[in-house]
Amino acid sequence: MGAIGVLALAANLASVFLLLPYKDGDANVRSVWLCSRNDAIGNLIVMGAALGVWSTTSAWPDLAVAAIMAGIFLSSAVQILRQAWGEYRTDETGTKAAAA
Repeated sequence: MGAIGVLALAANLASVFLLLPYKDGDANVRSVWLCSRNDAIGNLIVMGAALGVWSTTSAWPDLAVAAIMAGIFLSSAVQILRQAWGEYRTDETGTKAAAA
């Protein structure tokens, strides 16, 4: 399981570094970059949670990581929604919308 976690982390980090030049692009490209970044972060903290559950025989490390990951993904979702809404308003009015 650990080996698969390391391979998944490597794949996600490769995606993050490939997409890094485009991270400030439109909402679609930024969304892909944020998802890849979040997946890499998730790989790291899930491996940490697995170690925490194994060493403590408690579910609390797993629950803490789930809460952290939910917060990270919600934060990214809010960023993308704000950017997409701004891009939508720009397209509708033909002028640049104010930054949210």
